[in-house]
Amino acid sequence: MTVGRFAPSPTGDLHLGSALAALAAWASVRRSGGRFVYRVEDLDGPRAVPGAAERQLEDARWLGLDWDEGPDVGGPHGPYHQSERSGIYESALRRLAGDGHLFPCRVSRRDLRQLASAPHGASGLPPYPASLRPGNLTSGWFDDERRRHDAALRFRVEPGAVDFRDQVAGAVSEDVRATTGDFVLKRRDAVYAYQLAVVVDDLAMGVTEVVRGMDLLDSTARQILLIRALGGHVPTYAHLPLLINPVGRKLSKRDGALTIREVRDAGVSAEALIGWLAAALGLPGGPQTPAEVARTFDLGHVRPDPVVVPSDLISLLA
Repeated sequence: MTVGRFAPSPTGDLHLGSALAALAAWASVRRSGGRFVYRVEDLDGPRAVPGAAERQLEDARWLGLDWDEGPDVGGPHGPYHQSERSGIYESALRRLAGDGHLFPCRVSRRDLRQLASAPHGASGLPPYPASLRPGNLTSGWFDDERRRHDAALRFRVEPGAVDFRDQVAGAVSEDVRATTGDFVLKRRDAVYAYQLAVVVDDLAMGVTEVVRGMDLLDSTARQILLIRALGGHVPTYAHLPLLINPVGRKLSKRDGALTIREVRDAGVSAEALIGWLAAALGLPGGPQTPAEVARTFDLGHVRPDPVVVPSDLISLLA
């Protein structure tokens, strides 16, 4: 059975990019008769907006989407808020530490930035040098609070390419040792990193197909390394085209990207918006329901090229 998911962060109302990912993930699962999971990625408390998670659920329902598991319907793999799953993440860290994949690190981002001779990756930082790993770790270091105090937990990355085929982007190969090096799974302020939480949750919830935006493609190789270290099965991946404005800039919440609620409040029907999203995915446009999209949807037919969102989209759809 295909198992897909939609996992927004409650940092504001759902925007068009989120709706595109939700529709594509939902349509792919529904076409195959699979199971769809809704999960709230609210690990970073200070960035979460009060009431945003509830509003996002309402907006997803307004679009015509449903789910088999989620915070409002329950299910066998809850809780469905990441902020309530810390015990699960801690167990995964303990397993990784026991297998020799983790080490404590007190090197700050400022320290890493000062490694000016190293090329900087997508994070703006140079790859974490293996030379900074601690030389001696006792077998019980993970349970020693003194060893973990004021330290981040990093995943050991060895040289070698991670190869996978994305259903939209095609063949991808990355040597994580060269691009990011050892990466953080738990921050010094005790917040679990996105890379850890998303992998642990996808494994626990049986996710077999990950559909999300192209901006997360560079996280995939790291996540595959984690999945392998935890003994899980690597899902299939599909990274959807980015939505950009008419001058070529990626739309984002930070830049005031158009939200689903703004479209809805302007009097645009859900079917009209679904039709535009379907066209962005390479399907025929025109007003339609998500179920109509699912009848012919195929991730293999989605183009990776960015999609321009017209500045007068609301008036075009009204």
